[in-house]
Amino acid sequence: MPISITLTTDQIHHLDLSPACSVIEPLLQTANPAPLVSQEQQLQFQIDFPRDPQDPRELSEIPEIRLWFICLDARYPWLPFLLDWKAGELARYAAMLVPHQFHPREGIQYNPEALEIFVMHKIFVLANWLKAQGLEGTSRLTAMAKMLGYELEANFFALLRD
Repeated sequence: MPISITLTTDQIHHLDLSPACSVIEPLLQTANPAPLVSQEQQLQFQIDFPRDPQDPRELSEIPEIRLWFICLDARYPWLPFLLDWKAGELARYAAMLVPHQFHPREGIQYNPEALEIFVMHKIFVLANWLKAQGLEGTSRLTAMAKMLGYELEANFFALLRD
């Protein structure tokens, strides 16, 4: 069952991470990774940020919202583990952190180099974090990279084990 975190305009403007922390921190309070694993790919964000009806920007193009997500990513760099990929949360999260343009017909067009850096950074962060949690990471990391348009070869993971 998805977990929803609702963000208000005031929380965004004040970089108030408490809505996310109140959900994530209890999952980290145990040495047993089971509570965390049970929430894998369950997290969704509801962003309540009123805009002028004439404002054509997507939420990921609004600097205040992007800054909030950058702050969140600095606190929980492994957060993609919890995001609901099937609901588009991984793509939206990436859009909050990676320079892009939005095209009405083609959707989000990420800056290719920036996306590559983002993906590889998340692979390294998550590989270390999953290992620390005692969780298998190869299939998870391969799937995450694939969701963002990248193929990782099996021999790549041998480099991470060294």
